[in-house]
Amino acid sequence: QVQLIESGGGLVQAGDSLKLSCTASGHSEYNIGWFRQPPGKEREFVAAIIWNSGNTYYGEYMRDQFTISKDNAKNTAYLQMINLKPEDTAVYYCAGDSRGWGRRPGNWDYWGQGTQVTVSA
Repeated sequence: QVQLIESGGGLVQAGDSLKLSCTASGHSEYNIGWFRQPPGKEREFVAAIIWNSGNTYYGEYMRDQFTISKDNAKNTAYLQMINLKPEDTAVYYCAGDSRGWGRRPGNWDYWGQGTQVTVSA
């Protein structure tokens, strides 16, 4: 079993950048995904990174603003966000899976508690 702990969220202004972290404890070599859930909306796929290969995958329209990366030595994945807009306001979750990945929340076995990102106009 793995525990995922997100950090780095906060209140920023439109146009700002922010970098989220997701640290996995209890087990290593998990594929990591980032999802976000805006207020009143469903959870949507942002990006994923495959632990062994480093291959990355992005949700529709996410590639321009978001970059996923990882530091194997620290068991930590990151989500770099640039040019943030008010519509990026959401709770951002990281997810982990040892076997695969997917664009739907149901594809992932483990979840962090989420970190709030609020972008003011």
